[in-house]
Amino acid sequence: MTSFLSAGLPAEATKVGSPALNIAIFAGFVLVTLVVIVKLASGKKSAGEFYTASGGFSGRQNGIAIAGDYLSAASFLGIAGAIALQGYDGFLYSIGFLVAWLVALLLVAELMRNTGRLTMADVLSYRLKQRPVRIATATSVLAVSFFYLLAQMAGAGGLVSLLLGVEGEGAQNIVIAVVGIVMIAYVLIGGMRGTTWVQIIKAVLLIAATAIMTVWVLGKYGFNLSGLFDAAIQNNPKVGEKLLEPGVKYGVSTTTKIDFISLSLALVLGTAGLPHVLQRFYTVPTSKQARKSVEWAIWLIGGFYLLTLVVGYGAGALVGAEEINKAPGKANAAAPLLAFELGGSPFLGIVSGIAFATILAVVAGLTITASATFAHDIYKEVIKRGDTTSDNEVRVARISAVAIGIIAILGGMFAKSQNIAFLVALAFAVAASANLPTILYSLFWKRFNTRGALWSIYGGLISTIGLIIFSPVVSGKAPLPGTTVSPSMITNPDIDFSWFPLDNPGLVTIPLAFFLGWLGTVTSSEYNAQKYAEMEVRSLTGHGVAKALDH
Repeated sequence: MTSFLSAGLPAEATKVGSPALNIAIFAGFVLVTLVVIVKLASGKKSAGEFYTASGGFSGRQNGIAIAGDYLSAASFLGIAGAIALQGYDGFLYSIGFLVAWLVALLLVAELMRNTGRLTMADVLSYRLKQRPVRIATATSVLAVSFFYLLAQMAGAGGLVSLLLGVEGEGAQNIVIAVVGIVMIAYVLIGGMRGTTWVQIIKAVLLIAATAIMTVWVLGKYGFNLSGLFDAAIQNNPKVGEKLLEPGVKYGVSTTTKIDFISLSLALVLGTAGLPHVLQRFYTVPTSKQARKSVEWAIWLIGGFYLLTLVVGYGAGALVGAEEINKAPGKANAAAPLLAFELGGSPFLGIVSGIAFATILAVVAGLTITASATFAHDIYKEVIKRGDTTSDNEVRVARISAVAIGIIAILGGMFAKSQNIAFLVALAFAVAASANLPTILYSLFWKRFNTRGALWSIYGGLISTIGLIIFSPVVSGKAPLPGTTVSPSMITNPDIDFSWFPLDNPGLVTIPLAFFLGWLGTVTSSEYNAQKYAEMEVRSLTGHGVAKALDH
């Protein structure tokens, strides 16, 4: 969901508002959330407590936390900027992310939660051969988490120039390191319980700030959407009335239309395979509470994405496309610039703090999911073959969290000057290709077996990464009009080894992964009807959940 976080920023940062105030508000959020974590979530933890808070959250609390985990920085900054500059095409991302959430809920969320396991690999390996499926699933989960985490960390550095008014690579590296250190502290001190409270606080702040901006913008136009749209059109003369029509961003060529379909497919189906989103459903005690968390999450997420329509067009109307494009981060600057236009430095400071709080909450959720995968699936089940204590497992999870945090910090520093859109495209495409087919086959296809799972996971993972490497997002794109730098990851337009025409490979890799899962299954004689029957009962009724959560 950070598809809009842009590449490198100008050396001279545009200063808007008071950087000191922005930093103070951000530091205040960190201090308050650390106090909450220490008070509510510190202390010794079992593996179940560290990974899933032992199912100790209510449906309402978990629903708010799900919204906090799902609504990343780009949901606020990126989509608002895309709507401001591209209008209808930008709002399609809001629609896509909302529909993606519905797909996740309807297809997999409650069924996976009802299996009562601690990680995604627990579910996928339940009726298959444990070791090979756990290794494959853990590989896919870590790949998705790493690319998503890297994009968030790099995005934090890329937003520094505008929100905190600092300049140069050194300052951005410091901010990335601070985000990583605070993230590690959240996970080490609080585990899933502490991370959940951070996400709850962040969700409330983000949705409240967006709602305030929405009412404020509408008030300036007499609560008349037509007046708002007209003002946005007038303040974007290069696009004009096309701001209300499709085609501004993606054009009307056959390739761009197919590319948009491919990206949409990856976004809509990828969410149902994102491990950090699915793990949130293990933090409630009953199926009833899981359904209640779904209700809260869908109202909050759906309402938020509707608000982005007003915030985006409001930025286009009150700030203007020209000013947004001049600012560091371009589209990502739209919402902060709108906040400054509405409420000056104090309101910009609040929005800046919330933007960084959003990054912190999401990276903390990603980190705990990745550390749980390594400690539970790789260390306990594969290396130790189940012969270890809960204390040792938690110790490995904490060490993993520190290691993952360090890797994320270094990766964010390395990627901050690159075009990082491909990282998120890769994360969603891998999730949709490598994870989702195996999840659906495991839950719904009686005949599914180990060979099908391995072919689907590895085939989806390898094909996605391979096609991304040879796509225009890595090399070969011509410089944008008025610039000399290619928007590809490799910014030298003379270096071109791309042969796959689409920016996102989802249209090819998702059907391929489903096919490989089917082909691997039908060419293997392995079949365990009893295990499927057990899993079916567990997924539909939640029978056995208590035993799993007491792990």
